[in-house]
Amino acid sequence: MKTQNDPLIEEMAERMEALGNPVRLAIFRALIKAGVKGANVGTIQTVIDIPASTLTHHIQKLVKAGLVSQHRHSRELICLAEFEAMDATIDYLKDECCQGLGCCKGK
Repeated sequence: MKTQNDPLIEEMAERMEALGNPVRLAIFRALIKAGVKGANVGTIQTVIDIPASTLTHHIQKLVKAGLVSQHRHSRELICLAEFEAMDATIDYLKDECCQGLGCCKGK
C-alpha cells in the first residue's frame, strides 16, 4: 500500500469517511438522483426525514469532503452533488484494480 507516496489518499479517505455514514450516504444518493439541478434543503429533509439541525451537520460534512456544493437561489439553499468528485473517487478506487491490468476499466 502506497500511503506515503500517494498525494490523494487523505482526500479520498475523507470522502469515503463522509460517505461511510448511512445518513450522509442517503443524502448524497438523493442529490445524485436530483441531478445537475440539485435539491433544496427542505426537499432533502423531507426525503431523508431528519431534523434540520442534523441535516445541516451531515451536509456540511459532505461539503467539507468536496462531494457536495451549495448555493443560494433566492431564499432557497440548493445542494448539488459534485459529480466530478464522485467520479474521481470511484476512479481512484478502481485505478490499480487487478494490479493495473484494467479489468475494471469501462465498468
